[in-house]
Amino acid sequence: MLPQSPSQTVGPFFHDGLIFRGENVLVREGARGERIVLTGRILDGQRQPVTDAMIEIWQADAAGIYGHPSDPRSQDADPAFHGFGRSDTWHPGDAFRFETIKPGAVPQAAGGTLAPHVCVTIFARGLLTHLTTRIYFADEPAANAADPVLTAVPSARRPTLLAVREPGPAAVYRIDLVLQGADETVFFEP
Repeated sequence: MLPQSPSQTVGPFFHDGLIFRGENVLVREGARGERIVLTGRILDGQRQPVTDAMIEIWQADAAGIYGHPSDPRSQDADPAFHGFGRSDTWHPGDAFRFETIKPGAVPQAAGGTLAPHVCVTIFARGLLTHLTTRIYFADEPAANAADPVLTAVPSARRPTLLAVREPGPAAVYRIDLVLQGADETVFFEP
């Protein structure tokens, strides 16, 4: 009997079958809330850009409502906002880029809220299992300090989850997601 072949990734085929024009734009005309650009790079252990990755995001609208039947308030979700997006890392500067809105705090059934955040999944060559994390906003210190997920992360590692607003009139938030090594981004079990 022949030995079993080791598992391995296939692809990446993201451009051919999973990335379509405009999937990184989550807002339409009339969307409520502050329009932002969320951008950054996916970096390997040597802090080199991973140019053939795909990143997916899922987020609440400006009122903290997910446009999904699992959210009991989904009927009130902003119809001009699509809470799911997908980007490759082939944009200028080897970056991912999303045109979205800054999400609102999400109320919890047991009380309290989750700080404004974006749920993230990363797919890339060499990853047998996708990576899952969250992006929070550095300019939300009070909400971040009360978020049960973020406060469960050791304080020294929390900065790996914080997008920082760039200076200037446009609302551009930047974060680099590091796959391994020094300053590795905190990843969660899916």
